[in-house]
Amino acid sequence: MNKDRFAPEGWNNEITKVNKTNIYKFLENKEILQGLVSECDQKFNLHINFENGLNGTIPREEVEGINLQDNGLPKINLCTGKVNKFVQFKIKSIDEQNNIILSRKVVQQDALNWVKNDLKVGEKLEGIVKSIKPYGAFIEIGGGVVGLAHIEDLSVARIKSPYERLNIGQRVEVVVKSINRDQGKIILSYKETLGSWEDNVKKFSPGIKVKGKVRETEKNKNGIFIELTPNLVGMAEYEEGLEYGQDVEVYIKKIDISRKKVKLVIV
Repeated sequence: MNKDRFAPEGWNNEITKVNKTNIYKFLENKEILQGLVSECDQKFNLHINFENGLNGTIPREEVEGINLQDNGLPKINLCTGKVNKFVQFKIKSIDEQNNIILSRKVVQQDALNWVKNDLKVGEKLEGIVKSIKPYGAFIEIGGGVVGLAHIEDLSVARIKSPYERLNIGQRVEVVVKSINRDQGKIILSYKETLGSWEDNVKKFSPGIKVKGKVRETEKNKNGIFIELTPNLVGMAEYEEGLEYGQDVEVYIKKIDISRKKVKLVIV
């Protein structure tokens, strides 16, 4: 199964052009399409507007295939929350009255099969940040399938909140860290896409002054950590009065390639 079929919803913000000429081709080929939800009606069905007055309906039972209630239907807020948002779907049927029935659920089922059968640890994917919690960020990687990037996998430099690295709706590249194929759970890493220590240290050299961000404020025998880039941290002697997240100017005193250490002096 080709993973390229499962770009995240809204990744390119393009609406698939569906009209009377191509609609039966899309139906026959079972192609994944994308549209903007214009309405959620009183029965929690979603409506998509196509070209030349064509309209498609995603019945409530076809809105979601992952987060379902005991009755097999998605929660109401999962339906109402899709209004004015891009969703992916397939054309399920066209009846004699030319009513166009769509399904988002079958796209999710295909994507889950991709996760269970084809997705590999170490694979790099495109994603969109869907929600952020204190412990990490939930990132959609395609077809409505969402993985979790724990806070420790967002940055080499220690951070207190995922918001220091990501925002909801942000487009990101992530690497698959682990897969529970039975449960369909995916753990992702964002920091793996920010370059290695060696890649980042090439941007700096001893004897220059640069901007950094304080990442530790408690006194210890080693000193205080200063973030130069999200995947590169240096050490400076401890100074009183510095606050977490504070921007500082530092002088790069030494770069030790063999020990992967950068020694700094706070200016």
